[in-house]
Amino acid sequence: MEKFRESMYNLIVETSTNLPYDVREAVQKAKDKENAGTRAALSLTTITDNIEMADTNVSPICQDTGMLTFEIKVPVNINQITMKKEIHEAVKQATTDGKLRPNSVDSLTGENSGDNIGPGTPIIHFEQWENDYIDARLIMKGGGCENKNIQYSLPAEIEGLGRAGRDLDGIRKCILHSVYQAQGQGCSAGFLGVGIGGDRISSYQLAKEQLFRDVNDLNGNEKLAELEDYIVEKANTLGIGTMGFGGEATLLGCKVGSANRLPASFFVSVAYNCWAFRRLGVKLHTETGEIQSWFYKDGEKVSFKPEPSEIAATKEKPNEVVLEAPVTEEQIRELKVGDVVTINGMMHTGRDAIHHHLMDNDAPIDLNGQIIYHCGPVMLKDEAGEWHVKAAGPTTSIREEPYQGDIMKKFGIRAVIGKGGMGPKTLKALEEHGGVYLNAIGGAAQYYANCIQKVEGVDLMEFGIPEAMWHLKVQGFTAIVTMDAHGNSLHKDVEKSSLERLSQYKDKVFA
Repeated sequence: MEKFRESMYNLIVETSTNLPYDVREAVQKAKDKENAGTRAALSLTTITDNIEMADTNVSPICQDTGMLTFEIKVPVNINQITMKKEIHEAVKQATTDGKLRPNSVDSLTGENSGDNIGPGTPIIHFEQWENDYIDARLIMKGGGCENKNIQYSLPAEIEGLGRAGRDLDGIRKCILHSVYQAQGQGCSAGFLGVGIGGDRISSYQLAKEQLFRDVNDLNGNEKLAELEDYIVEKANTLGIGTMGFGGEATLLGCKVGSANRLPASFFVSVAYNCWAFRRLGVKLHTETGEIQSWFYKDGEKVSFKPEPSEIAATKEKPNEVVLEAPVTEEQIRELKVGDVVTINGMMHTGRDAIHHHLMDNDAPIDLNGQIIYHCGPVMLKDEAGEWHVKAAGPTTSIREEPYQGDIMKKFGIRAVIGKGGMGPKTLKALEEHGGVYLNAIGGAAQYYANCIQKVEGVDLMEFGIPEAMWHLKVQGFTAIVTMDAHGNSLHKDVEKSSLERLSQYKDKVFA
């Protein structure tokens, strides 16, 4: 199959840079029902701008490559060993070309392979069938939403909903709770794949398989079809909203599958996927491996062109403040939750490895009054040795909760940018130290990369490209204050109010 590697490369690039039609349609529907001028509406505008920029630039929609998972159905007598080798070569090439971030890390040493290849990565599942063509599908599910996956073992006590039994109503409670627990950390508004039954492993696999279904399809099981519709309707009353900012759109789709189980076990597994729902598929010629057609590209492609009323609404912004490092404590204490902050000048990336390192070591630069960005960018070096940012959206901040407050106090950091908010330890440190948390729009990797004027340098490259500390000169980098120096947290408020709304669904619905 002389065309197979090329076809896999094209599938990878297209999946990374161009959202499928059904997902675009779901995002547009969410945007249409959001109240103009709200934080959620402005976030959805940023998201749709980002989708268009990624498509136009053929660059990653999200900086987080995530876990590449290939599901491939092949006729009998096809050499799967050769196919796997060719997929690996296609992944390596896409990484070299800046279409994927190096994302495969040794679990013991933390060393990044640099090419997205390593034990267990990428995931490739083969299945034989009797058709005379190859069906190859790919999903790229980022770490932020992967971390919000959840598995329930019934019966159980579910927060806000009470006892969940081994029946359809117990399943209902699990799925609703899965939306609540994700909040904005999984880049809502999102999509759910749900697996009922099986064992702990196959239940999760079934859940992920549901994400390969079209957003608009109809479940063949009447009870499950009713459940899917119910979940989408009720989840959108929880008030979590886009990025967890509050609003009307919390869930864009829900797909549920079931499998037989052991009498002693009853698992409900939920695979949460962010709005950047990157999954595509191709039909390939068995002999040549050439692409014959694409999946998830039926119908009319939704293009996100702003309407005049939308443009007017985006001008009605709340209090807007411009910051340029070094930032003073006085400047920070003037900010409050809801303010829009535009950053010009320098900021410095720092993710898991950097935060762990800084707890026991000096910083490579003076961080007093500086701004830290929770980001693992996609970077490419040109022939002259200069680094260029190809994608640079925020990562989920809650992972840094054990470190963040201590590091801010130790080095005098005044502002932290990320997504999904942080917890009580960080909130207390912001109040004591005079710091602020700024929420950028998760997944908007092209939108924010466009704000970066120059890479001024890099330190701690031994941690790998995503985990190194990049020194970035930015212009017009905008984010929203969601945790301030006065003890206020939008994330805490939304979590509290959404739990109250969740509790109204305690009563039995499905017999």
